[in-house]
Amino acid sequence: MKIEILYPEMAYLFGDNANVLYLEKSLPEAEFIKTAKGEAPKFISEEINLVYLGALTESNQEKAIKLLTPYKEDIKKAIDKGTVFLFTGNALEIMGDYILDDDGRKIPCLGIFEYYAKRDYYHRHNSACLCEFEDMKIMGFKTQFTMCYPKTDANGLFKVTRGIGMNEKTLAEGIRVNNFFGTYLVGPLLLLNPEFTKYLLKLMGANETSLAFEKEAMDAYKQRYQDFLERIPVKPEKYKKM
Repeated sequence: MKIEILYPEMAYLFGDNANVLYLEKSLPEAEFIKTAKGEAPKFISEEINLVYLGALTESNQEKAIKLLTPYKEDIKKAIDKGTVFLFTGNALEIMGDYILDDDGRKIPCLGIFEYYAKRDYYHRHNSACLCEFEDMKIMGFKTQFTMCYPKTDANGLFKVTRGIGMNEKTLAEGIRVNNFFGTYLVGPLLLLNPEFTKYLLKLMGANETSLAFEKEAMDAYKQRYQDFLERIPVKPEKYKKM
């Protein structure tokens, strides 16, 4: 099994590198390939079970767009054939049409999916988020200068039950197309949501794999769910902006 981590020296915010650490603990026999900027991604020439990209600063986000643009068609082909991708935080914005910056710039992105993002440096959004995915409860946190505006909610990844979605007017959170999963949720997602992690492992071909510290992770997950029910406001207007 091969797992490719894109640009770990740039995509490291909000503790999301713990997603990788948890996979390393859960899949000790897997090969973890850490692709640095300037290197060609391995998924364009090899069979990769998971391609991961975490949250970035805005400047590193723009660097990642430039680095991945030459491989746009390769990414499309990989998604079409069912390769599993997980992009967390603002990494999902790279896959859209463009990003509108506060200074008026329109930053072209890969244009693989139909949405755009808009930055607002004067109002960082911070909130907890509770969602549903199939028969699972999904929990995570949002901390972002951007909101994302898809043309349709049809490809939303999670359905928000408490919190906001890709923007304040939708309950669809994230994007899913085939086995591409993109979400603003950070925290880190895989450690907070062991059931979802097992779901991804099955898609990757690790059907019978037990998670590292699975009992402890599940106990924490159940307690966290109760905490979220008690602490997350039902009305989105009460969520914090800074």
